[in-house]
Amino acid sequence: MAKPVAAKVAELLAWVHERFVGAHLFYGHGTSNAWDEAVALVLTHAGLADTTENLDRVLPAATVIEIKDLAMRRINERLPLPYLLGRCRYMGFEFKVVPGVVVPRSPIGGLLVDGVRPWLQDRPAQILDLCAGTGCLGIIAAHMWPGAKVTLVEIDPLAATLARHNVEAHGFSDRVIVIEADVDSWRPDRAADLVITNPPYVQQMEMAALPEEYRAEPESGLAAGHDGLRVIEGILAAAQAFVSEQGLLIGEVGASAPALISCFQGVPFIWPDLPRGGEGVFLLEGGASSSHTARHD
Repeated sequence: MAKPVAAKVAELLAWVHERFVGAHLFYGHGTSNAWDEAVALVLTHAGLADTTENLDRVLPAATVIEIKDLAMRRINERLPLPYLLGRCRYMGFEFKVVPGVVVPRSPIGGLLVDGVRPWLQDRPAQILDLCAGTGCLGIIAAHMWPGAKVTLVEIDPLAATLARHNVEAHGFSDRVIVIEADVDSWRPDRAADLVITNPPYVQQMEMAALPEEYRAEPESGLAAGHDGLRVIEGILAAAQAFVSEQGLLIGEVGASAPALISCFQGVPFIWPDLPRGGEGVFLLEGGASSSHTARHD
């Protein structure tokens, strides 16, 4: 067996990229192609920035072995890369990720880093993140609006524990809290100025057709009944309790958007452009949530 040797970053990137291309992997957990996935794997594990100068950096043999092993696991196990790395970069921020919790990727993040302009006129003082998962969206909101109090609500104990870790890692323990609760029954003491929700929304028939990488994520974090609306319809029905009259609700329903529009006719959803990609993100002004949010089948 050949003795492990050190290698330049550029050489290792080429090695990983070649194998990813040949494996016909599915991307969508932070990258969209084999090259970006190779870059994410090599540089993240090596702890290096994505700069041209680092291409000539020589990685020790032990690190090379670790990266090649991770690349082969990515190919053989079809796991999302963040599960293998234990972390991900999302909208410029790093979050811890563990198997059993959905990987951060919502296009809502792009709206948040842009300040939700022009729809959010005032700085929110109270922010809710419903179905918070890793806590990434609420934490990004805490970065964007330093004076805001943020509440993350998550039903799954594993995800709630992970969210607490991420809150602490970002230094927000003083103004971001995590509540382990079911959004179907939990209600806040007061309505928020900004409500964010990326609930499960995959339709029943679509679940079986998902790529292996997505099916490696917890079904409970993806599936939402035959039409994908099981969770979001409950949030909309209780919208008055969640979002203030002058506030804003941002929700993601992905490919279930047509079903949402059909079942909630008359609700004045706003469907913003998503320059960073994605689909099915709506805005609903708090004043519009006081009526018309009953489902019509």
